[in-house]
Amino acid sequence: MDEDIQFIIDTAKEAMDAAIKHLEKQFVNIRAGKASPAMLGSVMVDYYGSQTPLNQVANVNTPDGRTITVQPWEKSMLQEIERGIMLANLGFNPMNNGETIIINVPPLTEERRKDLAKQAKAEAEDAKVGIRNARKDANNDIKKTDVSEDLQKNAEIDVQELTDKYVSKVDQILGVKEKEIMTV
Repeated sequence: MDEDIQFIIDTAKEAMDAAIKHLEKQFVNIRAGKASPAMLGSVMVDYYGSQTPLNQVANVNTPDGRTITVQPWEKSMLQEIERGIMLANLGFNPMNNGETIIINVPPLTEERRKDLAKQAKAEAEDAKVGIRNARKDANNDIKKTDVSEDLQKNAEIDVQELTDKYVSKVDQILGVKEKEIMTV
C-alpha cells in the first residue's frame, strides 16, 4: 500500500482512538450510584490565588459506596475545598467537621438514572460524530493522493471498516455504562 495512504489511515485511527479515550474520560464523570473519587475530578480549588485541581490539595477517598471523604493537606484549605465542591455544581452537599469534608452520595432516583443514561447516550453520540469526522477527513485526504482509483477505493473501504469497528466499540462502552447506571 502507498505510504501516503497508510499515513492517512493511521492518522484516522489515532483520531478515532482519541474519540474513544475522550468518551471514557467523560463516562468517569457520569456517576453510577457508587461513590468514587473520580466524581470530584472536575473540582477546582482556589489555592493561594490559583485554580488547582482538588486532588492536588487533598486526599480524596471513598470509605464505602455512599461516602466520599476529602482530607486536605492543609487545614486552612477546608473552606476553599468546600466552596470548590459547591461551585462545581455536582449536586453534592459537603459537610465540614473541622478535619475533613464528608460528602454523602445520595442513592440515584429512577428519574436521575434515566437522565444520566441520556447524558451517556449524548456523550456516545459525540464520540461517534468524532469518529465519522475522522473518516470524512481521511476520505478527503485519500481523494487528494496521486494513486490509482483502485487503491483509493481500497483505502476508503479500509477506513470504513475502521469506522465501523470504532462505532461498535462506542456502542459496547455505552452498553456497559448504561447497565452500570440503571443497576440499583
